[in-house]
Amino acid sequence: MLPADLHAAEGQAQQALLAALTAEPKGRWTVDWRFQGLRLLPVVLRLAAFLRDQGLAPKLLFPDAGACALAKRDGPDLADCMADFRGHRLVQSEGPTAGLLVAVAPGQPDYSDFEQVCGQHLGSVVVVNGALEDAAVGIGSVARERRRGFLSQWQAAYSLLPLDGSALRRAFPGEWELYRQDPDGYRLVESFKQKPDAEEQALAFAGGEPLGIGANLKMVDSLIEGLRR
Repeated sequence: MLPADLHAAEGQAQQALLAALTAEPKGRWTVDWRFQGLRLLPVVLRLAAFLRDQGLAPKLLFPDAGACALAKRDGPDLADCMADFRGHRLVQSEGPTAGLLVAVAPGQPDYSDFEQVCGQHLGSVVVVNGALEDAAVGIGSVARERRRGFLSQWQAAYSLLPLDGSALRRAFPGEWELYRQDPDGYRLVESFKQKPDAEEQALAFAGGEPLGIGANLKMVDSLIEGLRR
């Protein structure tokens, strides 16, 4: 079921992530909230506090020292469990780390640093609103290698992705759910075992009928937009 608001979305994400970490304690998980204008840091701090209350002792990792300093200012009670990628790699130089890492919004420029961090970590890693793929290399050999390697390790614990006239949601251990926006609200169209691509979404909306030119053009637009995220 789609959440009614951000508060409900946070609750869904917290429970889904807890279930994922319980099912696979050393897994690689993602949490995605893609609301336009979302202030991510307060949401992340509440997620970290929830995980701490569950006895999981998360360590929050930020791409740079500036973002880490801002987080420590806004979340002083969690400041002792925050670091940036460089600082954490210095810790790892003395040996692999364990426990739960929560990486906040790593982007494509952080790919190498983040891959190194994960390679030296023996416990679970959660990425919140990551953007590790780059549209500029989205169809090249570099992108294919990354998708077959590092990026293939990740599973969605929770995703809530508003789209053009629709929405995608996944809450572990459930399936991916595709919703259509109707005048009176969102309605479930179809569920999928794997995240549906643009073509699968278009076919679901078409009820399995062959796609027309308009639907194919919309599918291409959705694919391009996905690469930009």
